[in-house]
Amino acid sequence: MRRYILLLLLATACSHPTSRQAEQIQSVKCSEAVALRYTERDFAALTTADDAVNLAFKISGRIINLPVAKGMSIKKGQVLAELDPRDVELQVEAARATFKEQESRLQRAQRLLEHNAISQQEVESLESTLTQARSAYENSLDLLQDTRIVAPFDGVVERTYVDTYQHVASGETIVRIVNPVSSTVGFTAPENLVTLLDKPTTRFEVRFDAWPTRSFDAVIKSFARTSSDALGFPVSLRLTNIDRTTYNISPGMTCMVRVITPERDTLATIVPLTAIYAPISGGNYVWVVDKDSRVHSRKVTLSGGVIDGSVVIIDGVKSGEMVVTAGVYKLTENQKVRIID
Repeated sequence: MRRYILLLLLATACSHPTSRQAEQIQSVKCSEAVALRYTERDFAALTTADDAVNLAFKISGRIINLPVAKGMSIKKGQVLAELDPRDVELQVEAARATFKEQESRLQRAQRLLEHNAISQQEVESLESTLTQARSAYENSLDLLQDTRIVAPFDGVVERTYVDTYQHVASGETIVRIVNPVSSTVGFTAPENLVTLLDKPTTRFEVRFDAWPTRSFDAVIKSFARTSSDALGFPVSLRLTNIDRTTYNISPGMTCMVRVITPERDTLATIVPLTAIYAPISGGNYVWVVDKDSRVHSRKVTLSGGVIDGSVVIIDGVKSGEMVVTAGVYKLTENQKVRIID
């Protein structure tokens, strides 16, 4: 019995120094998670024409004059194409003759009515017939006007679709013209941005390749709330306060649109990219340092994208918490750390 107690004391004496061994402290660099108020995302964009129209004849016929070509500048009211008017002119003459004849008949009937040689009913019938003849005559004059296509605004011919002496049908596109001055920018937005586009706090900036150091403010013009394919949602912006004497912005210019949106989650924070570590088991994590200088693994949800070397965390870390930014793969749960500059 005495021997057993002696052995127990010796075992206890040998194990006691091990329990006193100093806890290993890991030196780490840390950064404070900062509340994110806005997210900036960039998208490739292209200017589009403010005014663009495809022009066509309302009647069919043979083209006898096409005085414009692709790239030509045109003025409002300028003739762009003409049909052979001979058939329509014959219709106009026939309608005019009918109208004049009915007008003469009515005048004779009115004189006869003064002498009671004709009834009032007959006069009213002639008045109705004259109204119909006048309408047919005016319609024929409109058809004569429709043998010519004129420019509805100053612009540039983007494309012609027919040739001279070609027979065309009514409604067939003849020429397309565009306004050479553009204040419209188009880009494609992803699904997670659509709900934020029309928020009053969302801002847009446009930077052109031609003037890389100058950014232009823009406002939302229109956007599609549905997408027929998986490529995104078309968005149109309108540039504001453009100095046209300095910046000649025309359709087809390449640019970059920056969309500055308020983060949907008010608890969103931003941390350095180096704070994120991904174990083999999957997921994204950070090490959060508590008030006792011990680290705890915290799973986080990222909003995607890297902003100046930092990432946005929309769930998992609160503003003001300290996260480890260097040596994240060397730590263990509840390990004590020493924060260095």
